[in-house]
Amino acid sequence: MIIVNDLKPGTTFIYEGSLYITLSTSLNKTAMRQMVVKAHAKDLRTGTIKDVVFTGGDKVEQAQVDKSEMQYLYDAGDDLVFMDTTTYDQIEIPKNRLEWEMNFLKPNDNVMITSYEGEILGIQLPDKVALQVVEAEQAVKGDTATSASKNAVLETGWQIKVPLFIEQDEMVLVSTIDGKYSGRA
Repeated sequence: MIIVNDLKPGTTFIYEGSLYITLSTSLNKTAMRQMVVKAHAKDLRTGTIKDVVFTGGDKVEQAQVDKSEMQYLYDAGDDLVFMDTTTYDQIEIPKNRLEWEMNFLKPNDNVMITSYEGEILGIQLPDKVALQVVEAEQAVKGDTATSASKNAVLETGWQIKVPLFIEQDEMVLVSTIDGKYSGRA
């Protein structure tokens, strides 16, 4: 058990039967009342983000989430197949649980699989991934009155805005947090 006053970003805990990871916390103490601890947390099973409010001094059960590195192998229709590179064990994760992550996954990429007591929760991507531009609009000379960017399609099908100097077949870094262009690879 951990005291909610000690919750920090990245801490996993169980509250009312749900498994959460803390994204941020705020403490509010006024003169006439007890401290209020508001944890901005993500439900690891459903992916929903919500604010969980506690009274200072409350306790929650700490959850031990296991992480193991696995390699993405292929798309098997409704599931994505991953393999443990040391034991060669394969697992399948339903596509509907990885809709956002699929925008940045290529075969043979290594990712971290998160699990809790044998239940697969999902995957953790690196902060930035290198992807190839397969289609890019032509830059129009003198078209810099507004933001100087153009549309591009990446090898995974994800569409992003890139600077005018990026051409087809170039490798670019893309943030997996917001899906935006981050630089050349």
